[in-house]
Parts: sequence; structure tokens; C-alpha cells
Amino acid sequence: MNRYRVISKIGEGTFSEVMKIQCLKDGNYYASKKMKQHFESIEQVNNLREVQALRRLSPHPNILHLQEVIFDRKTGGLALICELMDMNIYELIRVRRHPLPETRIKNYMFQLCKSLDHIHRNGIFHRDVKPENILVKQDVLKLGDFGSCRSVYSKQPYTEYISTRWYRAPECLLTDGYYSYKMDMWSVGCVFFEITSLRPLFPGSNELDQISKIHDVVGTPAEVTLKKFKQSRAMSFDFPFKKGTGIARILPSASPESLSLLYALIEYDPDERISAKQALQHSYFKELRALEKQVFPMHRKIGAVENSGTAGSMNYLMRIARQSRRQQNLNPVKEAVLRHNVPIFPVEQPKVNNNGVKKFTSYPPVKYQSVFPTPAPIGKLPVLQTMKYLEMNNKSDILQDTQPSLQKFYLPSLPRKEGRF
Repeated sequence: MNRYRVISKIGEGTFSEVMKIQCLKDGNYYASKKMKQHFESIEQVNNLREVQALRRLSPHPNILHLQEVIFDRKTGGLALICELMDMNIYELIRVRRHPLPETRIKNYMFQLCKSLDHIHRNGIFHRDVKPENILVKQDVLKLGDFGSCRSVYSKQPYTEYISTRWYRAPECLLTDGYYSYKMDMWSVGCVFFEITSLRPLFPGSNELDQISKIHDVVGTPAEVTLKKFKQSRAMSFDFPFKKGTGIARILPSASPESLSLLYALIEYDPDERISAKQALQHSYFKELRALEKQVFPMHRKIGAVENSGTAGSMNYLMRIARQSRRQQNLNPVKEAVLRHNVPIFPVEQPKVNNNGVKKFTSYPPVKYQSVFPTPAPIGKLPVLQTMKYLEMNNKSDILQDTQPSLQKFYLPSLPRKEGRF
């Protein structure tokens, strides 16, 4: 860490504290996440889930880029150096009196769904999606804090108390850790509502109150849905019937497309809940998908992707450029057209009338040793016809044919007379 200078403290959590630092070499600013836990070896650091996830998921324009990992063997300290963002979603909306423009909300939600689609396709789910872990820098959104992530293919049950209560899915509240990556999509729905309304959707004070607030909005689930959840913690599943107010009543300014996406995200049954890939194809993002189709072909011509101005995106651009150069080197090379008995000086080819040939291919001049003597520089070079060598008895005929001339001419076809031309 002697290569960095601490500027200020950004925040502190249960397991780490985040500092704003400056690199003494290049002057760039970064965020340092210093772990409160002490580690014994570099192998233990490399086995850390957050380190493995960030290395596996990078580079992606909507995933926080890990710059480097600093491990102090003497003290056992660990610091993750990441790119510096402006703020998180919670800091963005807590001081606002009026909601954000819908176009900006739509842009943020589109990027959030793209980040989750990326991590789910790579076999990871986040388990702690909330406004504090979603970072923004101008119009760019990135998902961070992968300290609670888990592999999609790991064996259940998982840890029960994992995500923040307000953004915890019903299957996390009603089971002994039998949940899946769909819990992230429930959290996305809660974040979507909070960005739009500037207030949390289910602010429960405890687990029972959390379930009650969920039922107040979406209603009591059917018995078929409750049977999918394994009873645990001596919690009774005999919930009183509630119809639910619905989201449209508490969010009257929302458009029909946004309400449709919200209902799909906070579906009580995880099997019926929308995935990140399906959310990206929702009609709510129709305009952004059309814009992406227009912009993406132009980026492909230069071997680029979305440029967020960060180190992660630059590394991705460089990797794509290297792949493009390797593909160009693998393209088959056309064989060069060999010419024999061509003079070393440039000549003009004669006009030939060939039926069926519409276009001649022009080749760059190739220098070969000429079978003719190089003429003295007495003016304009002659126009010579490429011909085969023919044995002749009279040497004067050869000198006459090769006599330099200042006027362009074309040799006509001559009939043979008495065995000579």
C-alpha cells in the first residue's frame, strides 16, 4: 500500500472499510476495500469468493473492476483495489425530493439486469443486491460487493441470513436456505420500486413483519406455492388471507410497462419469477434494445464494446483488438501472380480485345531482371509488349524490335511469310 495515498474514508461495513486512495505513480483515484479479517497465506486469499468472482466476471461494463489484490504477509492484511465510482444508488436517491426521470431509471435498470444476467450465466448469484451495493458513475451502473456471492451449482441448503431483510425473497424467509439465483431478481424488483418511488417497498422490522408487509402488497400466496417451501424454524404457514393492495395503488405514476416488469420481478413463486435474461427482453426495455442494435454494429467494426471509461472496459477493448488481429493473421493469403521476362522498369500493357472478359485485374509492378539491356535515359520509356523468346536468324530484327521510341504504339498481329514475321 506504500504505492497509494489515502484521501478519505468512503464507508464502513461489518467485514470491511472502503477508502478513497490515489496512486502515486499515475495519479489516478481508486477505491480500497480493506478487509477486517486477517489471512494466513496467499492461498487463503485466492480462495476468497469475492476475489474469485471478480476475477471470473471481469471485464464487464456493468461489473465493478478489480484493479489488483494487495496482501501483506507480515500482518495478514488484505486490500482489494477497485475502480472508483461516484456514489451508490442509496446515496443517489436519499437526498432527492423528486424521482429520477423515467429514462434514467430505465437505463439504470437495464444495466442492472445485464450485470445479473452476466453473473448468472457464469454460474454465480449475488445474494445481496441492494441500493448500497449498486454503484453509479454518471450514466454508468455497476454491481459491486461480491462478498456474499455463491455458486449456482453448489449444494443446498445455503446460509439463511444472507441478504438484507428488506430485499430478501420469500423463499429466503420461509425455508432453511432452499433458494436459488431467482432471489436476486426479487431484490431487483425491490430496488426498482425504491428508485422510482424514493422509498423502500417492504421495510419490515423483523422476519414476521417482513412477510406481513409482502402479503400486504402482493397478497397471500396460494397453498400450492406454500407447499413448495419447506417448513422451518417453527414458523406457521397459516397466514391470514390478504388480497393485497398491488403496486399500482402505491405507485400511481408508474407506466403500464414498468408495472408489468415489477410484478414479474416480485412474483411470490420463484419458479414463476422472471429471470435476468427474460427481463432484458421485456417490453419496458424495448427502446434500449433497439438503440443497442443500432450502436453495436458500429462498435463491432472497430472491435469495441460499451466504453465506460474504466480500466475494465479498456482491458476488454484491448483483448477484442488482439483477437481481431489474430483472426486477420489467419486469413488465407492469395498467391502472388508470377511474371517472367518482365523488364525492371514500369511498362504499359497493350490493349487486347478478348471476348468474354469484362474487367482486367491490375497488379502492382514487380521488379524482375530483364532479358533486354536497360536503355539509356533518353526520355520517355518505350511501351513494350510482353512476349515469349523466339529464336531468329537475323539479329537486326531483334534490335529493330527493341529500338526505343518516344511514341506509344501497339504491335498488330502479322501473318507469317516465308517462315519469318
